[in-house]
Amino acid sequence: MTQTPPDSAPNSPRNSAPASGPQPGGPARRNAFTRFLDGVEWLGNLLPHPVTLFAILAVGMIFLSALFAWLGVAVEDPRPVGAAGRDADGVIEAVSLLTGDGIRRIFTGLTGNFTSFAPLGVVLVAMLGVGVAERSGLLSAGVRAIVLSAPRHVVTFAIVFAGVVSNTASEIGYVVLIPLAGAVFYSLGRHPLAGMAAAFAGVSGGYSANLLIGTIDPLLAGITEEAARLIDPSYTVDPTASYFFMAASTFLITIVGSLITIYIVEPKLGPYDSSRADPAVLDDNSMKPLEPIERKGLRMAGLAMLGVFALMALTILPEWGILRDPETGDQIRSPFFTGFVTWILLFFVVLGIAYGRTVGTMRNDRDVIDSMASAISTLGLYIVLVFFAAQFVAFFNWSNIGAITAIAGAQFLQDTGMTGPALFILFILMCCFVNLMLGSASAQWAVTAPIFVPMLMLIGYSPEVIQTAYRIGDSTTNIITPMMSYFGLILAWATRYDKNLGIGTMIAMMLPYTMFFIVLWTAFFFLWVFGLGLPVGPGTPTFYTPGG
Repeated sequence: MTQTPPDSAPNSPRNSAPASGPQPGGPARRNAFTRFLDGVEWLGNLLPHPVTLFAILAVGMIFLSALFAWLGVAVEDPRPVGAAGRDADGVIEAVSLLTGDGIRRIFTGLTGNFTSFAPLGVVLVAMLGVGVAERSGLLSAGVRAIVLSAPRHVVTFAIVFAGVVSNTASEIGYVVLIPLAGAVFYSLGRHPLAGMAAAFAGVSGGYSANLLIGTIDPLLAGITEEAARLIDPSYTVDPTASYFFMAASTFLITIVGSLITIYIVEPKLGPYDSSRADPAVLDDNSMKPLEPIERKGLRMAGLAMLGVFALMALTILPEWGILRDPETGDQIRSPFFTGFVTWILLFFVVLGIAYGRTVGTMRNDRDVIDSMASAISTLGLYIVLVFFAAQFVAFFNWSNIGAITAIAGAQFLQDTGMTGPALFILFILMCCFVNLMLGSASAQWAVTAPIFVPMLMLIGYSPEVIQTAYRIGDSTTNIITPMMSYFGLILAWATRYDKNLGIGTMIAMMLPYTMFFIVLWTAFFFLWVFGLGLPVGPGTPTFYTPGG
């Protein structure tokens, strides 16, 4: 590592602008769309520092909850009687946090909100392992081994594709792939934020697309099935309900996300100014050819990786696998996946030690401990941001404002009286809007599925098709909402490459992905379901006949 900006070297690849971006020697032409993004960025950057913003939002939510409660805002809970979280009177009311009970709940819950914020523990545990791999030199050597022989734009496609597929392994895309993508682009002399944007678009913007069944599939299928049984008590929905369409969508998201990165995001970002970066992320050796000892280290790490994969297989594939569900034997809904962050930790610690012992960077336990401590020390800003973001999310949930907004939006859609396939356009757009406030896919669907699934079933559409359309809306706006659990983490990663980065820059960078994903993914849905008449999953119908 060095504190000398690498672009000071005349022949450094980081000294040249990306081929797809503005070239030195004259101002770049900026079209209407780029000027629109500039406007979004300018407006967004008028906002205060993200930490300050979340603090303001948390305080504002307290007063807003009091206003809504004073106005008597309430909606009917669409969930069936006896459902978890449903009050006996079947009404969801706005709850004031400015009452005695509310203030006491805030006072006693402040620490719990912070420590129970789901991404915090995941990030801290995963970073212990990533820190070992990074300090040992494994990540640097691995990146160089990949990028030195890869064509420029193939890397972009590979990163977006890896982001989409990483959803199967839950948090690995957020805590590993996105920062690694920044390092890969930086090594290629391209803007690191463009690499992070490409990975973020694949991981979160294409969240529902995948070639494999992930943990979210059985979760959403269970919610859909319960909602469908409000109309048909014997109806069942399999975890593979959307598999055909989502597997095909993997390639759509990969292609669209890559083209947006190359032709929109990189040109808008322009040449990278490394003087605005944290010197710790700048590595002048990032394009240096691998030494023989490094190649040997990578081979040893490869053998260690095979060992970890073999251990993973032994815990989940055999019928006696210890990390299967102990009661049902299920492989998907199992400790293997719910505790996947443990595999992330073991994976990087084992590979990092194997590589480090070979090249001499990990000689004893002190080196391993120091690498873990160093990795955690880089998360200071993220931890501060999470504290205030966790308070805002908790206050938002306690007030019931999110649930009320979701149900009111669903009711509006129902009141339009539309019955044709075009209704799905409004449905997807409504899901996109609600997702800006309710970042959890399962939480949002648990509230809205009891409205949408019966409503659209009575019109004649199957629950599987309804769930598939929901997943498009739920995914595409993840990357532009601070309510998404990992948004703060991505922002913290990005500020390591640009210390002046604001929320406006982040949103403007990701907005093109959201816009194109919504339009093209929705069009693909209509072509697949209503144009070609293809099933969205194995054995799933497109239409439903009430009473049939």
